[in-house]
This record gives sequence, structure tokens and C-alpha cells, in this order.
Amino acid sequence: MSKTLFDKVWDSHVVRKIENGPDVLFIDRHLVHEVTSPVAFLGLSNRNIPVLYPERTFATADHNTPTRNQHLPVQDPLSANQLRALEKNARDHGIPYWGLGHEKNGIVHVIGPENGITLPGATIVCGDSHTSTHGAFGAIAFGIGTSEVEMVLATQCIMQPKPKRMRISINGKLSPAVTPKDVALFIIAKLTTSGATGYFVEYSGEVFRDMSMEGRMTVCNLSIEMGARGGMVAPDAKTFAYVKGREFAPKGAAWDAAMAYWQTLHTDPDAVFDKELRFDGSEIEPMITYGTNPGMGMGIGQSIPLAEAVEGGVATYRKSLDYMAFHEGEPMLGKKIDFVFLGSCTNGRIEDFRAFTQMVKGRKKADNVTAWLVPGSHQVEAAIKEEGLLDILHEAGFELREPGCSACLAMNDDKIPAGKYAVSTSNRNFEGRQGPGARTLLASPLVAAAAAVTGKVTDPRELLTLETA
Repeated sequence: MSKTLFDKVWDSHVVRKIENGPDVLFIDRHLVHEVTSPVAFLGLSNRNIPVLYPERTFATADHNTPTRNQHLPVQDPLSANQLRALEKNARDHGIPYWGLGHEKNGIVHVIGPENGITLPGATIVCGDSHTSTHGAFGAIAFGIGTSEVEMVLATQCIMQPKPKRMRISINGKLSPAVTPKDVALFIIAKLTTSGATGYFVEYSGEVFRDMSMEGRMTVCNLSIEMGARGGMVAPDAKTFAYVKGREFAPKGAAWDAAMAYWQTLHTDPDAVFDKELRFDGSEIEPMITYGTNPGMGMGIGQSIPLAEAVEGGVATYRKSLDYMAFHEGEPMLGKKIDFVFLGSCTNGRIEDFRAFTQMVKGRKKADNVTAWLVPGSHQVEAAIKEEGLLDILHEAGFELREPGCSACLAMNDDKIPAGKYAVSTSNRNFEGRQGPGARTLLASPLVAAAAAVTGKVTDPRELLTLETA
């Protein structure tokens, strides 16, 4: 029987099917951080239950970590308590723990792939919605709640209804300055934030085949923002080359056995999806959001849509624009900005810093802009320095902060002040997401870089044209 990639991975992990109910799914890798795990570990303690497979569980500190002076005690009491709790729980249960200062420390969805924890054909969960990132490797990866974190710690299984299958195919060549982030924001704008609810998405076609692994991670990371349970890309030679040799990846004979299985992980030619969508990659331009959800995005050269042209309630739409202090029909180009944030599990990888650095090279940061450049891990930070990117950034007037989730969700000191505009490479632009009253414009590293050196929303293609003139 023909199967989709999703079906192959899901079905091979079903421990038990419950009639008229969810499947009991075995979980290969469980990633843990300090925010959603304390109550789960407390539940185990209250019932005197150990972690069943500590070697399949990996813990890192990321959400509450400061991005400056990480060698000093964390000042915020809540953050400090959560970090201490994670360290103690990991130690008590024999779980690998990468806390502040550890060479492997970083954002959970950055360090998983870096260290070979993320593997093709695996099932991966974490108490974080953007676990979908790991689907770039042909894995089934999704976020779970605190009670489910406890369930996986105790049993290495989870009860889940099987999602429907959607395939999004994009062929054609992307234009200059169009990045994987733009592709993802384009899809979300087309589908809205609920357009993929109930589905697990496979990304297919020339555009995704041409992407680097880091680009695929960015796209899969944002799957949740259109309502999908997760997203995945079939593993290929790029995937295998990325994984090979990493610390927790199979070695020797185990690698050969894994490859034999991984090479079967593709959708069969006549497999059927519940829904198919197709787009032309040449139609995508650099994107930017103008509202308070990731679906409120548009090509950077366009004007903010009129309420009557937008799906959903007019009152809700206008409330969103009021929060942003924007108006229907206005262009986004030229709007003054105050902050730029480069980082997060969406765009905190070395490829993102290379793109940003290339754009600002030979230019200077605008005086009116505060820029927070936050690597996704210590490995990314080291690469920025080793490749000479830091010298270029310093010359352009930028500073590099220490790894962490940072201003993506403002759980540490990195908060955008009320009323200020931030061009952000993160994943959500909800009201208050980057700080109470903060106004967030989601964009790619190139759009962020263009804004950082001009002090306003700028089409990065304009700066590329200047470079080649």
C-alpha cells in the first residue's frame, strides 16, 4: 500500500491503536527546557516514578537565560528558580543537561540538530510549540503540554490523534533576496494562521529541495504558525551529509543500518494526501508582517490590505492595525523602526548570521536603531567568530550577545519597550510577545539587516542593487 512520508514515520512508531481514540506513539527523542518541565518533574516525584529512558531525553536552558553576563548569577528570581529546578531534575534523573556556560548550551531547537540528536525518521517532542523545526530532517516533531511532558518522561510514549496529511509544493526559482523565511511567511499569509489546522504538512518541490538544511528548519519551524501540527521535508543527500559525524548520530555499522532505513523515507509516487496546495516560487518576494499574527504578512513592496479584502472579522482586523498604529492602504516601506532582533529558533543559526553580515558589510548601523544579535547556540557563536563575521559586525557598529531565546518571547531582560517597532526574525508577532506594548514586524535576516542600516523598513533588493551598481 502506498504511503506518504508522514504515514511511514507515524505508523512505524504506533505502539497501540485505541479504537475510536488516539494512537499510543513511541517517542525517540524528548527535548526539555526550564519553562515547561518543572511541574512535569514534580508530578513524577509525587508519584515516585523515574524517567524511563533518560538517555533519550536532553535538557538545555534557553527561554529564561540572559543574553549578557551569563557568567553571573541570574537576577530574575523566577528565571533563576526555573533554571535551578531544571539542573536539579536533570541531575536526579541522569539526563544530559547543558546549562549556562556549557559548550553545547543554546536554544533547544538549534542544539538538537547541531549535536545529531535530531535524526531522519524519528519522533521528537518538546514542551515548546516550535518543535516542528526538527521536521526538516524527515522527522515527526511537535510541541506538547506540561502533562504530556510528564507522560513522555514516565513512559516514552504519548497519546495522539493522527493528523490529516497536507502537501505544499513550490516549484520555480526564488528571486534574489528571497529567503526560506520569506517562503514560510508567504505560505502563512496565503493559508492564514488556521489554514493548516488538523494537518501535518509535507513540503515538496524544487524550492525546498534547493534549500539548505538550515533553510528547511526555518520553514518547518513556522509550520505551527498556520495551525499545522508540524511540518516535514523528505530526507535527502543534504540531510545525510548534515547529520553524519555529529555526536549523537549513529556511527559505523549503526550508520549503515540507519541509512538503509532513511533512504526509504519518501512519499510513494501514488500516495494520497488529504489536501494538496501548489505555489510558484518566482511569485514570492521579501515579506514583512504588518499586524498581530504571522498570517498578517505581505510582500514588502505592497500596501497594507483593506479590511474588506481580508478574511475574518473587520473589527478584529482594525483592532490589530490600531495596536500597530498602522492604517489600511499604507505602504510598509519607509516606516521608521526602533529595534532589530536577529535570533530565535527560527533564524538564530550561522546561515542567518552570514546573510545578515553580508548585507551590513561596508555599511553602518543606523543611529536610531538598537540591534540585538543573539546566536542560537554557543556553536553558532563560535562559528561567527571563527568565520570573521564578528569583525565585520563590529566594524558596522553591531554587538553580539550570548545565546538564548532572547527577545523572541521576552521571558528575560530582552524586552522591546512599549510603542516601539522591532523588525524581528523570530516567529510570532502577537500583542506583547516581545514585551508589553511592543510592535513586532516579522521578517527575514536580510530584511532585518536592511532595516538596521537604514533605520526604516527597506526592501533588501534595493541594497543589493546598490552593491552591484
